[in-house]
Amino acid sequence: MKVLVIGGGAREHALCRSLSLDPDVTALHCAPGNAGIAEVAELHPVDPLDGGAVARLATDLQVDLVVVGPEAPLVAGVADAVRAAGVPCFGPSAEAAQLEGSKAFAKDVMAGANVPTARSYVCTTAAEIDEALDAFGAPYVVKDDGLAAGKGVVVTSDLAEARAHALACDRVVIEEYLDGPEVSLFAITDGVTVLPLSPAQDFKRALDGDEGPNTGGMGAYSPLPWADPKLVDEVMAGVLQPTVDELRRRGTPFQGLLYAGLAITGRGVRVIEFNARFGDPETQVVLARLKTPLAGVLLNAANGTLDNEAPLNWRDEAAVTVVVASHNYPGTPRTGDPIEGLDEVAAQDAPHAYVLHAGTRLDGDAVVSAGGRVLSVTATGEDLTQARERAYAAVGRIRLDGSQHRTDIARKAAGE
Repeated sequence: MKVLVIGGGAREHALCRSLSLDPDVTALHCAPGNAGIAEVAELHPVDPLDGGAVARLATDLQVDLVVVGPEAPLVAGVADAVRAAGVPCFGPSAEAAQLEGSKAFAKDVMAGANVPTARSYVCTTAAEIDEALDAFGAPYVVKDDGLAAGKGVVVTSDLAEARAHALACDRVVIEEYLDGPEVSLFAITDGVTVLPLSPAQDFKRALDGDEGPNTGGMGAYSPLPWADPKLVDEVMAGVLQPTVDELRRRGTPFQGLLYAGLAITGRGVRVIEFNARFGDPETQVVLARLKTPLAGVLLNAANGTLDNEAPLNWRDEAAVTVVVASHNYPGTPRTGDPIEGLDEVAAQDAPHAYVLHAGTRLDGDAVVSAGGRVLSVTATGEDLTQARERAYAAVGRIRLDGSQHRTDIARKAAGE
């Protein structure tokens, strides 16, 4: 198989790494990629939001499968353009991707599918916003209806902050606060059959102890030793399968990766949000544990033949990923700083720990920072304690001026 991955973050590096280890993959391409992906795939300078350009590249390369990583190209209809060119594509149509592209659309689908979620109001005026904030009270949960790169949600007890965020959005969803731990559960689907992956937990806040502003994610781990063993079956039956069935019933079948962000509340599982693609940084730990070769599974989903796929095989190991972010993230990040120590990690920590690139680029022979989240340092181990030790040992070798990372990823779950 020849495969083309679209995107240039750590999620795409994780996908490319897994695909490069799949014996069925004979050629691997990525557009636009990054400095780390360049080590395992051939890069192409194509705009990932330009469906026509992506489709032409896929045709020119004669690939057997296109995998669209980020949400913005999916909402822009890149998967539609690729399929229209006759190339199998893993990723939902623009219409189905509205499950992530519009919080209001997702709420409507959940209502139709009888999927448990937070009570909410969709607001477009200041009066509606004030009424919704008053109805729910603190802590306030305010979500930009559209895409916001993982940073469109404010959870705060400060009414003025909640109101300011809501007024800055064209359309906003204000909902009740859900208590309890959060879980990310991915499922691969061809629009009919749903194949769940292993649950993960990510860390949204910038600072240790879940302090500081929301980010795109500062780390993740899998599996979840504290979770009910029946959790995946429960979410499959109550959330994932009904949502896929409802989208098909509406004439917008969902083919690709359905991501359920869940809260395990005192009243049971509730959906916080859906995403229409692999989550970042959870993909880094989930794929680190996946034993089943990836390419065939994604191709079966793209071709509507996922019912042929056996249940996925998982390694017994645990995985932890720690995000190294640039100075001032999640504000306006500083970029262009040289990154040192990558060779040391490769020489001293492989194969148990490795670095996935997120916001990097090559400046001559040097790797420099090119975004807010710069690296995802990922490690596996016999348990979360060993995976944590290996991940943080590798983080300690990396030198990036002004960089920041959390020191408590998976600490509580590891029982430390």
